[in-house]
Amino acid sequence: MLSRLMRDHKHIAILLRILTKKRTMLENGDSVNFNLVRDIVEYMQSYAEHSHHPLEDVIYEYGAERLPEVARLGRLSAEHQQLITSSGALMATLNLILSDVVVARDKLISDLSHYIAEQEEHMLFEERELFPLLAKHLNESDWQEIHQRCQISLKDDPLFADNDSQLFGELKSYLAQSD
Repeated sequence: MLSRLMRDHKHIAILLRILTKKRTMLENGDSVNFNLVRDIVEYMQSYAEHSHHPLEDVIYEYGAERLPEVARLGRLSAEHQQLITSSGALMATLNLILSDVVVARDKLISDLSHYIAEQEEHMLFEERELFPLLAKHLNESDWQEIHQRCQISLKDDPLFADNDSQLFGELKSYLAQSD
């Protein structure tokens, strides 16, 4: 399970780099493909918020039941809720822009900056503090139990999985061209 979460983080980091590049372009006054930016945020909402984070929550809850060290890292759920709020705010701004409503460039830059920073800080917390504790203290039996508990939340990644999904087609093409 941790390897799956780390792989997701690697994919999320790729998307955050694209968002950072788009934010820099906006700061420089360059034009940006807002559909692509929206697709990234939509992917984060549909996959990260509805599959990746629930898996982390199940793993955290299991670890917190057994390990006081993990229980002290109780900020995970609050961060997941804050990321939902931030992605919703960013998506609302993007939808206004894509509906030809005038939105101040500074507002979009601020929303993007805030969202990117929150995502990066959250992943660093997990990778530096939470995941190492879980890897150190949970055994194979624990991971089997976690796997059973996670079955309801397990979904294939609609962007990075090797499947024929047509979801996020433009974003997939962009990623393939930028490799």
